[in-house]
Amino acid sequence: MTTIHPTVERVTRRVQERSAATRRDYLARIAQWKQQGPARTGVSCTNLAHAMAAAPVNDKLAIRAQRVPNIAIVSAYNDMLSAHQPLGEFPEILKRAAREVGATAQFAGGVPAMCDGVTQGQPGMELSLWSRDVIAQATAIALSHAVFDAALMLGICDKIVPGLLIGSLAFGHLPVIFVPGGPMTSGLGNDEKAKTRMLYAEGKVGREELLQAEMASYHGAGTCTFYGTANSNQMLMEVMGLHLPGTAFVNPHTPLREALTAEAARRVVGLTALGANYTPIGEIVDERAIVNAIVGLLATGGSTNHTLHLVAAARMAGVQIDWSDFDELSGITPLLTRMYPNGKADVNHFHAAGGMGFLIRELLDAGLLHEDVKTVMGPGLRTYTQEPWLEPLGGAPGNTSRLAWRAPAARSADTNVLRGAAEPFDAHAGVRLLQGNLGRAIFKASAVKPEHRVVTAPARIFEAQDDVVAAFRAGELHRDVVVVVRFQGPRANGMPELHKLTPSLSVLQDAGHRVALVTDGRMSGASGKVPSAIHVSPEALAGGALAKLRDGDIVHVDGEAGVLEARVDATDWAARDDALPEPGVAEHGMGRELFASNRRIALAAEKGAISWAG
Repeated sequence: MTTIHPTVERVTRRVQERSAATRRDYLARIAQWKQQGPARTGVSCTNLAHAMAAAPVNDKLAIRAQRVPNIAIVSAYNDMLSAHQPLGEFPEILKRAAREVGATAQFAGGVPAMCDGVTQGQPGMELSLWSRDVIAQATAIALSHAVFDAALMLGICDKIVPGLLIGSLAFGHLPVIFVPGGPMTSGLGNDEKAKTRMLYAEGKVGREELLQAEMASYHGAGTCTFYGTANSNQMLMEVMGLHLPGTAFVNPHTPLREALTAEAARRVVGLTALGANYTPIGEIVDERAIVNAIVGLLATGGSTNHTLHLVAAARMAGVQIDWSDFDELSGITPLLTRMYPNGKADVNHFHAAGGMGFLIRELLDAGLLHEDVKTVMGPGLRTYTQEPWLEPLGGAPGNTSRLAWRAPAARSADTNVLRGAAEPFDAHAGVRLLQGNLGRAIFKASAVKPEHRVVTAPARIFEAQDDVVAAFRAGELHRDVVVVVRFQGPRANGMPELHKLTPSLSVLQDAGHRVALVTDGRMSGASGKVPSAIHVSPEALAGGALAKLRDGDIVHVDGEAGVLEARVDATDWAARDDALPEPGVAEHGMGRELFASNRRIALAAEKGAISWAG
């Protein structure tokens, strides 16, 4: 076993110390659930009869006997979301595979799955982050029936996998395997698509040309092929040991994908408390697995959304991390991939170049990942340095191949896409922490060319992304400028992604202007090119310093030194505390109205409690 890097060891130890009490409490809850014995033994006859009333006869007999595992299937299927369309056929594959090994499986529940691609720049985007917690709650509701011995989670995209993970960890005594659907085949290159978007923003092509380009890029079933939040999800589930090895980026509707889906059901059956290899998800997702996830995210230049999602998921498992952990690990984690928006390639190219098996092997051999972890494949992450394939078999017709795993190639098949740890694209990883008098923020350096990572320019203040686009079209932003979009945080309107701004800001940057974005909102995992200080905390509505900024203030964004500051006279800056603007948070937008309503309810409850206490 390779010696772990001292920084990885130090950060892990710090996380363990910070999490000591909360992790201990979480594991105690798991132990208490385990002591209650297999599922179904504690439910009444009426409860059990309801649970199996509609089951096929043989399944009903097996569930009634209470001697074999009953597996929950929780799915985010809908056929509008291309990544989730393949999931429609998965339940029958999983049920059939469970029966082959003497178990049963039931569709326990569905969860919402909104598409950020459909809602990007629309009012519905304000509900995107909110949906993660709704998904977590729906997952917990599905598992709450107390008749399941393990679970299979069917989900791929942005908020769906984090929500499924959080909900699963609430039932940490259950073994859980995540079952992906795979990316769509490659279409129009992401770089070409981005160029068309910029031309449209400038008015040089029309809506029909733009739609043609978008449809050539998003053209079939499967995950969008750029390396955004959805595909970062798949990388994370694999590096955390919650997938089968190499399953993340196998295309849908292929024999290998179907074989991997069926194997997930067979595998989870062997992990239940009814067998000898009991492996609950709450024991897999520990401090080492979370640190591995951060390193994987950094080494691949993954989505900045996971600086939020990983913190939340870890907390559900009793593990406490913060952005300082990401920042310290970023300093010693090399960037090993170039996928859009960090390069021109897509995830299919990454998979063909060596994929997850190659990546995990390189990080393990460099001492950047903990090898001594639990996974759904058993002890040790080294198992995940393999790739799946269908091994040809002789014999009778119809029995031509079987699922197997083999070592990936010793070298990357395309060093423009994937490299070894000894020859990285960058010695330092892609996500950095900025700090200063404007607060703390996340900066995705891997997507920004070095010459654009430091910007000092006058601020232009906005409170809605549509106003930014209008100002761009009116020619008001054609200069050096730091575009500040505030009151976009979770309390204000749900923290929407502001990816709609990328084409306009990219045009300004390509025209030679020094331009940056600063916001307490989010950017899409597909966002890149323009330097962006995002997730600024505290958010403006919570008294954050963004609320103090005024048009014309000089703002310094430094993605190299990790600085975010307003260069304003100290006396003037302090005096602004008494003159903060009041945002029109309920004027428009689904999230603004929803969160304004929540604030009114909370305030009324608080006043009522104070009055009652008096």
